[in-house]
This record gives sequence, C-alpha cells and structure tokens, in this order.
Amino acid sequence: MTIRVLLADDQALLRSAFRVLVDSEPDMEVVGEASDGAEAVRLAKEERADVVLMDIRMPGTDGLAATRLISEDPSLAQVRVVILTTFEVDDYVVQSLRAGASGFLGKGSEPDELLSAIRIAAGGEALLSPAATKGLIARFLAQGDAADDANDPARAARLDALTVREREVLVQVAGGHSNDEIAERLEVSPLTVKTHVNRAMAKLGARDRAQLVVIAYESGLVRPRVE
Repeated sequence: MTIRVLLADDQALLRSAFRVLVDSEPDMEVVGEASDGAEAVRLAKEERADVVLMDIRMPGTDGLAATRLISEDPSLAQVRVVILTTFEVDDYVVQSLRAGASGFLGKGSEPDELLSAIRIAAGGEALLSPAATKGLIARFLAQGDAADDANDPARAARLDALTVREREVLVQVAGGHSNDEIAERLEVSPLTVKTHVNRAMAKLGARDRAQLVVIAYESGLVRPRVE
C-alpha cells in the first residue's frame, strides 16, 4: 500500500525538499502541499491523505489548530499528523499530542528518521523517540495545568473502564515501550499486548498510542519524573 503524504509548511523551499525525499520512496507519494493550516485540513479531506507532515508555526490557522480540526473530524479518522518543529524543546509539543498528533519530529532530523516517522504514523504507532522525547513530554506534563489534571477525578475516572491488565499495558505504553518489549516485560505474547492496547484505545477514545500516553499522564496513572 502506498502511503499518501500531505506536506503542510509555509516555506516553499522546505516543502520542495520534503517532496523530493518522500517521492523517492517506492511506498510513499506526496498528494498535496499546504502553506497554512486551513489549506492542510481541506487537502487532507480532498486528497485522502494518510499522514500529514505539519509545521506548527504557519500564518492564519496554525498547525496546532489544524491538527485539532483533523483529529476531531470523524471523516478524517484515518489521518495521522506528525508535527515538524524547529525547536524540539517546545511547549507546543505536548499541546500537539493533546490536539491529536501522533508525534513530532525536529526539522533537523536525518532523512531516514523522517521517512521512518511517516511509516510509524501510518501504521498507527506513536512517534515518541528518540528517548529524550519521552523525558521532554514528561517534563512538560509535570508543569502548568498538568498537575491539576492529574488530580481531576473526572480524568482519573476515565480509567475505570480498563481491566487490571489493560492498565498495566497502558503504563508500559506510556513508558514508550513497543509491543514486543511490553510482551517480554509482562511475559505474554505480542498479539495479546496488541489486543490490550486496541481495547484500551477503544475504551478511552484514543486515536493512537500517542493519545494513550497523554491520557496515562493526565489521569495520574503515570507520574512524570523530572530530572
């Protein structure tokens, strides 16, 4: 299956560079380019994109607002958003995940990392690597309103629908572990882990693993460790 990629960035030079890179892959194709968030939302619908590479800072409707519009639109449930940011240490990162992004990547990343990010997002996984990213998310969630969120009974009550095993798996997902790693840790099969992850997403209304990570922190199930 060919992964249909939409590029959303207000810099034409960057879009051209991304297009050349993506179109060079046999399993990917660029189906559109947007210079602002509103255009990105429109093209995501028109071009049936699988993955949107979304810049945050754009004129008019920015990438954060566009990501939220895409994630809240039932007709775009299959679309995954990967945020591209110049500043990897950026409060927008967590806001983006909360808005529905499947992950984020620095614009200074290597080409192979970008292509891998597209494939990971298209497969429904969360792009929360390298490992420093996990710490970054934890630090941001430990600040500001995240502390209040963790004490909010309504947020914690969201987990009541989960079984004990599903909670255990959710904790592992929040740690950034893959299904294979979780299977080894919990001494079950990867297929069993995948089933628990899918059930947790369905019960919690999460689009993907990135959303599960945010829910795990916001509900207080996992406490960020600030180093």
